[in-house]
Amino acid sequence: MLAVIFHWWLGLLLAIVGGLAVVGIIAGYLKQVVAPQYPGKRARRDD
Repeated sequence: MLAVIFHWWLGLLLAIVGGLAVVGIIAGYLKQVVAPQYPGKRARRDD
């Protein structure tokens, strides 16, 4: 019975870590690739 409970918590932990990894990869992609294509008002020049 202890093994079943341990495996459930281990699976939950791995699912959370995997979800955070996916969110981190998406956020890094948006920051490195998409954000430079659309600079905000701070990055604009007044030429």
